[in-house]
Amino acid sequence: MVPRSASKTARRPREPRAPKPLDPERLNELALAYLARFATSAAKLETYLRRKLRERGWEGEGEPPVNTLVERCISAGYVDDAAYARAKAGSLRRRGYGERRVDQSLGAAGIAVDLREEMRGTVREARQAALALARKRRLGPFGSLPIERAAREKQIAVLLRAGHPLDIARQVMEAVDVATLEAWEEEE
Repeated sequence: MVPRSASKTARRPREPRAPKPLDPERLNELALAYLARFATSAAKLETYLRRKLRERGWEGEGEPPVNTLVERCISAGYVDDAAYARAKAGSLRRRGYGERRVDQSLGAAGIAVDLREEMRGTVREARQAALALARKRRLGPFGSLPIERAAREKQIAVLLRAGHPLDIARQVMEAVDVATLEAWEEEE
């Protein structure tokens, strides 16, 4: 008697199919599907479409209409750099990132310098972001006290890497208790 598994022939794995090159209709579908899934900036949408064209090729006539397609999405209101920048900056601040990191993130998303300047937060928002990070990471008075010098320097470094200025990082670390920090956060 032959074992059941030995009687079957081994199958070779299928070769992955090469994706079909893009045409104007499929490029438009890709853009709309991307916009349906992600909030994005015009520059990020353009980068996505150009990457897809590199990966799959172009079957249409002439140059791919990437810039025209992006402009159409902007005029239809599907892409709004100002709204994207506002939402992204607010999200990063709530997670505890400082203005330097917010600016870097918006720059990486292709947001224009003048729009990034408009998205700069107030001093109060910078303090709130620093305290959000301190709470989350248990820095300064949110952690165990007293803090040794080496641990204190590491905690200041955490705040600096998150994009906070040195004066805010020091204020967080020098506070004696949480109530002092919360009062400082509310100051104008």
